[in-house]
Formats: sequence, structure tokens, C-alpha cells
Amino acid sequence: MTSIVAVVPAFDEEAAIGAVVEEIRAVDPLIDVVVVDDGSTDGTADVARAAGAAVVRLPFNLGIGAAVQTGFRYALEHGYDVAVRLDGDGQHDATELPKLLIPLGRGEADVVTGSRFRGGDDAYRPPLGRRLGITWFARLVSILSGQKVTDTTSGFQALNRDAIALFARDYPSDYPEVEATVLLLKHRLRLVEVPVRMREREHGSSSITLLRSIYYAIKVTLALLVAMARRSAIPSEGSPR
Repeated sequence: MTSIVAVVPAFDEEAAIGAVVEEIRAVDPLIDVVVVDDGSTDGTADVARAAGAAVVRLPFNLGIGAAVQTGFRYALEHGYDVAVRLDGDGQHDATELPKLLIPLGRGEADVVTGSRFRGGDDAYRPPLGRRLGITWFARLVSILSGQKVTDTTSGFQALNRDAIALFARDYPSDYPEVEATVLLLKHRLRLVEVPVRMREREHGSSSITLLRSIYYAIKVTLALLVAMARRSAIPSEGSPR
């Protein structure tokens, strides 16, 4: 039987995290859930435990990249065959998980990403500035990698053991999803996108302000160009491929 763990990074998500864990467990009670509490100052960890999740607490806020990598290290060290990633704010609809797991089960992909923009569904409408950024990175990554992608900023994913091992060793920091997409493609891991629904944030507020968006666009664009210019994204020793 395939063992699956849901990796849920969370920072100050006390109001949302309980429902996130319960929704995952309602979809499939056999999916284990680990919440990576990224130095929260509220009751995120306690609420997650009460809902039935294992909790890994980081000593202070290290950022989304470190929290996600910690979750993948947990998945690797505990021998899981598949890891699914959902954010702790409730944006990702756990009832969509079967769409991500089917291509992995068929051996068609190493990573399956839930895309908000594949399939022509306009139900998800981010602010104009964010949508322009998403479009820019999707086109840039498509050009650099030679594979069309539509949603490089989606954190809704399912990964097999090869991809878990890669991201457990090396995962970008800050705003990591775009760089992580290039990383896995450079390592010749197979990426498949499937259309999914996503929700708007119901609790708390996004940390991505206008100034952060500008910083993000410049930083990640430069990081992508540097990464593509290097012979290998990370040292080849121990590479899954």
C-alpha cells in the first residue's frame, strides 16, 4: 500500500489550520498529516495536534522555503512513498487531491502541480499585479525549461520519492515555488499540471505586499537565470536521477 503524508507549512494560522487538517483526513483517513509550524506566535501547533496532525515546530520563523523543506525531510526520513503539499491558510481544497494523485499512481509524473490556470477556469481571480507576476514567471520558466507551465507559484503539489529526496536536500528559500519548478526540471524529473480549484484566503492576510512583489519579481528572475546558467542545480552526488 502506498504511504502518503500531507505536508502543511503554517505560520500564525490558528484560525484556519484545524479545518485544513480535518479536511485532508476527511478526504482520506489513511493520509498522515504533518504541520510544520514555522515559529508561530499563536496556537497553530496546539490546534493542529488537536485536529490529529503530527507537528514539527521550528524554533523561530524561518520562512516558507525552510518550512516546506522541513516537511519534505520529514517525509523522506519517515519513508513515505508520496508527499502532498497544501498551505495552512485553507486556500488549497483537499477534495482536489485525487486529481494530483492519479498521475503519480499511473507513473506518469514525479511531481504533479495543481494549476489555477490550466483548463480555462476563471473562478480564481488574483489581483492584477499578482496575476501579471504569475503570467511572467510561467512564460519565463516555460522558455528556460522547454516545457509549458501555467502556474509556477502554486504550492499545491503531489510528489513521489524521487522528488521528495530532491527537495529534502535542496529547496529554495523566500518565495520558493518558481525556483523549485526549474530545479526539478533541471534534474529531469517529470512535471505534470492538472487543473484545480483554489479558494481565496479566509483568515489572516497575505505577506505579499506591492514592494515584496517587486522584490520577488527581480530576485527570482535573476535567480532563475543564474540557475539555468549553472551546469547542475545542486551537486550531482546522491541525485535521484
